[in-house]
Amino acid sequence: MKIVCDNKIPFLRGVLEPWAEVLYRPGRETTPEVVRDADAIITRTRTKCDAALLAGSSVKVIATATIGYDHIDTAWCEAHGIVWRNAPGCNSWSVKQYIATVLCTLACRHGLELAGMTLGVVGVGNVGSKVAEVAALLGMRVLLCDPPRERALPSLPAATGNPFVSLDTICRESDIITLHVPLSREGEDATWHLFDAARLASLRPDQFLINSSRGPVVDNAALKAALQEKRLRGAVLDVWEGEPEPDRALMDLLDVATPHIAGYSADGKANGTMASVRTVAEVLGLPLTDWRPGAIPAPSQPLSFTLDATGKRRQEVLSEALLHTYNPLADDRALRATPEAFEQLRGDYPVRREPTAFTLQLQGGTPEMAETLSAIGFTVNTNS
Repeated sequence: MKIVCDNKIPFLRGVLEPWAEVLYRPGRETTPEVVRDADAIITRTRTKCDAALLAGSSVKVIATATIGYDHIDTAWCEAHGIVWRNAPGCNSWSVKQYIATVLCTLACRHGLELAGMTLGVVGVGNVGSKVAEVAALLGMRVLLCDPPRERALPSLPAATGNPFVSLDTICRESDIITLHVPLSREGEDATWHLFDAARLASLRPDQFLINSSRGPVVDNAALKAALQEKRLRGAVLDVWEGEPEPDRALMDLLDVATPHIAGYSADGKANGTMASVRTVAEVLGLPLTDWRPGAIPAPSQPLSFTLDATGKRRQEVLSEALLHTYNPLADDRALRATPEAFEQLRGDYPVRREPTAFTLQLQGGTPEMAETLSAIGFTVNTNS
């Protein structure tokens, strides 16, 4: 039995070796020759799994350790008897952390008071729903847009009501818009260039746009023009058209620019690897269907810390706590310094842990602050 694995997937080495020959390759070096006699592929988004790669191979199953699966030609795989699975929700808490810290960063840079501002969430699946939750905890009014889910509402109890608004409403009423949709090019829910020149022209010059879904969801050339002409107050990109070669002129105009790492917490990666191993185990009959990674490494900052909230506003306290767990400007600086190292920055990403891994000693804070920090995920201790 032979299994080909992306060599940047963590927690994987040594797991499958007792039952199979395991070959580790960079995603872009996974070629037809490499997979021809393979039984399984465990991959990330950099390997295009289509007829060009798979035709004539013995591959029975493809597991991607990611939420997204637009790199897999699912129709071709299904037509040729190849099981494929993604890892839905694996890094949703990681993206939630990323967006929360980006919101705090924008608030600090632009003097914003998040409480009372409106966040428009486009795409309300595993990721978008968690982003909506943390935005509400930050005091924001949240608008939700998800046409496929809205169409499913008739199957819900009438009393549930319609929690969704149109994309036009999102564009009209939001102060900040954040995108969490899959990439699709066809059909009524196509998201390729969902924010094109016309859509961007409909935005106000006091609005912000965040994209951490897929690069082509936003027309990068049109976004660059909108920012150059100051038709938009600011933007944040974690994903790019033309990855791994981001538009450097566009990068210079952004508030935060990161190398497709919003979902890259160690916790999220562990979840993705776990889902992939279990998928392969199930299809190939390996005794690993309940496998989970061992201990997750610690980050560079302490997992236990003290936060003195004396005299601080609620937003200051929440921002300080969140930015202790992760500061997106560190990744921003690294990308701006070496844009050509986009893939290396992803592949050699430092350990990032989510708020649930941290214990916070809150001093001088209010019960409401402690309650909100706990709801975000921190273990909170207070002075008795």
